[in-house]
Amino acid sequence: MAKKLAQGFWPKVARIILRNRILILLILAGITVFLSLQWEHMRFSNTEANILPDEHEETVQYDAFVKLFGQEDNAIVLAVQDSLLFTTENFNRWNKLSKQFQAVPEIDFVVSTDNLQQLVKDNNKQEFVLEPLISTPPESDADVVAIKEHLFNELPFYESLLFNKETNTLRTVIYMDRDILNEPVRNDFILNDLENLVLNFEQETGLDVRVSGMPYIRTWNSKVIIDEIGYFILAALLVTSIIFFFFFRSFRATFISMFVVIIGVMWAFGFLGLFRYEITILTALIPPLIIVIGIPNCIFLINKYQQEVKNHGNQALSLQRVISKIGNATLMTNITTASGFATFIILDSDLLREFGIVASINIICIFILSLLIIPIVYSFMSLPKRKHLKHLNKKWIDLFVSWMERIVRHKRIAVYIISIIVLVLSIIGIYQIEITGSRIEDLPKKAAFFKDIRFFEKEFDGIMPVEVVVDTKRKNGILKLATLRRMDQLGAEINDIPELSPSISVVNLAKYSKQAFYNGIPKYYQLPTSQENTFILDVARKSSENGNLLESFVDSTGQIARMTTFMRDVKTTRMEEIEQDLKDAIAKIFPSERYDVYMTGKALLFLKGTKYLVNNLLLSLALAIGLISLFMAYLFRSFRMIVISLIPNLLPLVITAGLMGFLGVPIKPSTILVFSIAFGISVDDTIHFLAKYRQELMANRWQIKKSVYAALRETGVSMFYTSIVLFFGFSVFIISSFGGTVALGALVSATLMFAMLANLILLPSLLLSLERSIANKQVLKKPQIDILPKQDEKQE
Repeated sequence: MAKKLAQGFWPKVARIILRNRILILLILAGITVFLSLQWEHMRFSNTEANILPDEHEETVQYDAFVKLFGQEDNAIVLAVQDSLLFTTENFNRWNKLSKQFQAVPEIDFVVSTDNLQQLVKDNNKQEFVLEPLISTPPESDADVVAIKEHLFNELPFYESLLFNKETNTLRTVIYMDRDILNEPVRNDFILNDLENLVLNFEQETGLDVRVSGMPYIRTWNSKVIIDEIGYFILAALLVTSIIFFFFFRSFRATFISMFVVIIGVMWAFGFLGLFRYEITILTALIPPLIIVIGIPNCIFLINKYQQEVKNHGNQALSLQRVISKIGNATLMTNITTASGFATFIILDSDLLREFGIVASINIICIFILSLLIIPIVYSFMSLPKRKHLKHLNKKWIDLFVSWMERIVRHKRIAVYIISIIVLVLSIIGIYQIEITGSRIEDLPKKAAFFKDIRFFEKEFDGIMPVEVVVDTKRKNGILKLATLRRMDQLGAEINDIPELSPSISVVNLAKYSKQAFYNGIPKYYQLPTSQENTFILDVARKSSENGNLLESFVDSTGQIARMTTFMRDVKTTRMEEIEQDLKDAIAKIFPSERYDVYMTGKALLFLKGTKYLVNNLLLSLALAIGLISLFMAYLFRSFRMIVISLIPNLLPLVITAGLMGFLGVPIKPSTILVFSIAFGISVDDTIHFLAKYRQELMANRWQIKKSVYAALRETGVSMFYTSIVLFFGFSVFIISSFGGTVALGALVSATLMFAMLANLILLPSLLLSLERSIANKQVLKKPQIDILPKQDEKQE
């Protein structure tokens, strides 16, 4: 019953499409206009995507930290490493730059030599007060040198925060208003105001200013993503149109296909706006993906149309057969491709869920657009000329198909031996794969902001904040000397880890208070002794300035404190080691019955997010394989057919994973995406081949060899065309400046090329070797549906 319904469905669809051409075009135009109006709602991401779900323990702890101390990633740092900075003119201009930043409304406050305060003891009032480091602008180079010497040698509290004494690097820290961190105004300030102020300073002084910090990195990262969207779309259109024209040698067919995919791109942007999704590094890939995936639809439809025209020259019948014969098979292949992307929807990551939703919807949409626009547009045109059909008889294509047929016919044992050898080598390679990644390794290496990241890593030991939160479980417990000593002991452990910067905490303030109590003598920059503690901390408590300084390190009750350190860019494997080392140190130093201590910060969120994402993407890959296996079972009703169809699609994934191991490419979020995407696309060729094989099997009275060779000759050309388009289409992502996008493009392209060879050589070989029992036992059972109508329809 289902079979009869399926057979009657597509001819009916063909009649509806061809009889309502104008109405359908008007409806498509209306939808396109509606979705175009949604473009105004598109937003480029101003936030850093949190991969972990909101209820995850690490997210809960980070949110609790932010509630206590505010976001810790609102600082932008500027630095100069040049002895010429310490001349009167340049030094005063540096301080003027700080004043200019302080005057900008987007800035909360600035810490620099211009407004730097030093803690001193007021003997009359018996309290600490803050006095400016520079009371009047220096008037000579000697004055500047004196300020520098005083800062570098007598104020260790500011070391690593404002200067590197060994390299004479001086920096200014700009703290942005936290309320605008995730707003577009942040981008406007960084790309316009900050860049102009820094550029003017560089032009006036001839000094090179290095700039970094999380708001700065995120803004420039977003700008590069935005710029690359246009490059990807143009490159994808150019590459696919050139290859398409090379195959078909028809401007008309090329323009029609480009028109279809351009409409698909317009729809993709429209859906992003309609759903109010942000454009991220993943959703930015959807428009070029639609081009790359949409062109194979056009190839199958146009190739079939031209074959039908060549066979009988009847345009109406040709268009009807294009829809009825190719429509269902193309629908099934697009569903499997969409399924590969749709598996991301089940993940708790908003970043991947949004990518999966928009990608899968638009893949189905590009199928609908192809199926409607191509037959309708051709119905208004004259029949293709003979020169447009010459590609159907190209000698090199015939030679290629004949070569594949010879291998399948005579070299099957060699095919199996080579496949097994490659499989074994790939498994060896898989055991060499590392699951790792780093926060910045996928960022554009040639960008100026990436070079500045490396500069600050070298000079100030990192830019990614790691926070240790100490809860004493009692009010004012932080200022107890015992607690301060424990925190100082943990700070020493942190200092021993080369990838971490010296910690900054209330301990530094306590040391600074003792130094100030002893009239600023640097050797007294240390924790007070038991005897000193009472009167030094008593003076500190009376000091309003100290209260203001404490706000940065201790909560209002004095119960909870933070210790801040910064981590270099390291692999996640090293991050895990550092995390474990710190946990061991915390457990040793802080008794659990008296203290609650945990770690948080953006660096650790990245570590946990990477592990979480890799695990979930492996789950999505398993789900994609499972879904497509069920889909194959529904279509073919044969366990052996499921196995046969999966082998040529799983083997390329194993080969790619093996190559990653041998080439040192780690498993990380940007590379694990490859497998679900490639599997969903590569299985399309399997469906086309098996659909044609089943059709030939029925027409040829279950003669397996004849059916396999006929299917290979019929579908081999289209499979080769589409695989070449997909290979070069995904290769356009290699032009990206993001390492993750480059890896995605290169690995998907390689996987799809392996999959093409597997589907054209290994799959037919397996059918010839293993399918006899299926022909005898299973195929005689009527399938739930036929992917293609019966072969005898050719006799119409």
